[in-house]
Amino acid sequence: MQYFEDIEVGSKQSFGHYAVTRDEVIAYAEKFDPQPFHLSDEAAAQTHFGRLSASGWHTCGMVMSMVVANLKANEQAGLGSPGIDELRWLKPVYPGDTLRCETEIVDKRASQSRPEMGSYRSRMTVLNQDDVAVLTFVSIGLIRTRPA
Repeated sequence: MQYFEDIEVGSKQSFGHYAVTRDEVIAYAEKFDPQPFHLSDEAAAQTHFGRLSASGWHTCGMVMSMVVANLKANEQAGLGSPGIDELRWLKPVYPGDTLRCETEIVDKRASQSRPEMGSYRSRMTVLNQDDVAVLTFVSIGLIRTRPA
């Protein structure tokens, strides 16, 4: 189990593998982001995307799936997250892409008011199969301190 005291600023981790499918891109778009370039090759061809692309919000969901799988494999005394900062969609994500994550801890702080917890920030970079960054953000995690 990883606790606040185990978090090291500067530590890096690579994880995840998510194969993006055409059916999933369209199904997500139909329900949550029905813009033409997420639904149709023909419409997407008329835009800077050039072809059907995943919604940025769908990409965030794919990343969350990889994050949760990683947390299950590497147990942490996590307490959730108050949010993210600096979300950037850098490149389109297309059906046929395979995504993976790289993260680096950029800082950590013990809570002043709640001694049983702390927080840390990590810079997430999501890359496709060509090692091209498609998404970045800074994640804020809450985590328990080691029990006495």
